[in-house]
Amino acid sequence: MSNLVVLGAQWGDEGKGKIVDLLTDRFDTVVRYQGGANAGHTVVAEGVKYILHQVPSGIINGAGLCVVANGVVVDPTAMVGELLELKQKGIEVDGRFVLSDRAQVVMPYHGELDRLTEMRLGKGSIGTTGKGIGPAYESKISRAGLRVGDLLTNSKLREKVKDLVERANELIVKLYNERPFDVDEVYSPLAAAGEQLAPYITNTADLLHRRIEEGSSIIFEGAQGAMLDIDHGTYPFVTSSNTTVGSVCSGTGVPPKHIHRSLGIAKAYCTRVGKGPFPSEDETEAGEKMREIGGEFGATTGRPRRCGWFDAVSACYAARINGFDAVAITKIDVLDGFSEIQVCIAYELDGKRIEHVPASATEMERCKPIYKSVPGWRDSTSGIDGFDDLPDKAKRYLDYLAGLLGIPVVIISTGPDRRHSAVREDVYRQSLQVIPNH
Repeated sequence: MSNLVVLGAQWGDEGKGKIVDLLTDRFDTVVRYQGGANAGHTVVAEGVKYILHQVPSGIINGAGLCVVANGVVVDPTAMVGELLELKQKGIEVDGRFVLSDRAQVVMPYHGELDRLTEMRLGKGSIGTTGKGIGPAYESKISRAGLRVGDLLTNSKLREKVKDLVERANELIVKLYNERPFDVDEVYSPLAAAGEQLAPYITNTADLLHRRIEEGSSIIFEGAQGAMLDIDHGTYPFVTSSNTTVGSVCSGTGVPPKHIHRSLGIAKAYCTRVGKGPFPSEDETEAGEKMREIGGEFGATTGRPRRCGWFDAVSACYAARINGFDAVAITKIDVLDGFSEIQVCIAYELDGKRIEHVPASATEMERCKPIYKSVPGWRDSTSGIDGFDDLPDKAKRYLDYLAGLLGIPVVIISTGPDRRHSAVREDVYRQSLQVIPNH
């Protein structure tokens, strides 16, 4: 049995939640390894919509164990609310969910620092979700953070919170001239959340190693897309963690030898939330049509997503740095009404053709897309659950993308619901070497 990493090949919002949900019943364990509540994964199953922010998308389908590992930054109060909402919708959580004692805590002042930093940057702001994720990772790296396991040390918790709040207040008051946080207003909700989360908190690295030794199969679930990786993405317009496959090891404690295959997720077109370079963005009627048909509004913030054509340059880059063995293409039904479809196959930078992603965001901002035009199918793909049932021109488009990426398309999503999916089982097993449990 192979362990599989599922992660985004674009700027996030590719539909990772749906694909993980679709595949979960083939695995025993689902692990979220990075990011925080700034990621919104939408799952639609049997007509019911679930929006998840911190809990792995695998919680909806099957009976496997869902793990939030040490690489995630966790908002404890929001986590309690998310688990409660799942229970109210009839999802079994107890016995199926665990939380790493080494995961970092997102403190209330992190959100305020996030907001104040963006305000201070003005036009140069990144366009964050305001959830405090960046400041939480800053605290982690500067060794000035709180871990989930600390929530269980009631005798020492208030003392730790007092020290951290006082440090944060120095910035908030002296730099931003804003009202300081009250220690007890921070401590009390944390202590309450820690008490409610206590049954779920454990050493997840040890747990995962035990499950591997027992022959368990694992699917590792990424949050934001590869182009938002802090090292490899369009810096500085990126998230604050490593979103690529290499972060599975540091984010879980599982070594490389137990990570066998990786599956990239990409939309049949391309979207981006927030600021930053986006060469294939289409600000004409076509981009607006994609946004309207695709419902392209952020699950976390509700912000409208910027829309454009499939960017093969960045997708190929993502495939290389992650070693994708295959790709899932989502939202192909959004392109049903287009008679002609553009694919960005290269960039023009200062009059020269390039086929790589520049390291400099200012250079990438100057990149103009070089398109290859392919015929649309002008026929409905909505709800189709078999590859052979797709219109011929849609299949040719998918084959064209596979050829550009150099990897097979194994899953095609044709709508929001789990059942609106076409899995090419023979290609799936051959490329990912995953044998279904059931």
